Amino acid sequence: MAELKGRVRIATNSCKGCGLCIIACPEEIIVIDESTVNLKGYSPASISSPAQCIGCGNCALMCPDSVITVERFTVKRRAEHV
Repeated sequence: MAELKGRVRIATNSCKGCGLCIIACPEEIIVIDESTVNLKGYSPASISSPAQCIGCGNCALMCPDSVITVERFTVKRRAEHV
């Protein structure tokens, strides 16, 4: 059985920190990085727990500036003995 996973990349220098990706993420792994300010003067979104990404792509679909890219892949799980 394979499990869907993903890798999210955010073009932080173009992100305006609107937060729509945060609302769209079912795993709640996207946050606004208030400790950073990008070239446009905004605090960009970042991924708090990359390993938890399920690769759904909701964040990329919601981003009005198309600064989020999601790479999807599958991971084979070991069969668990019952």
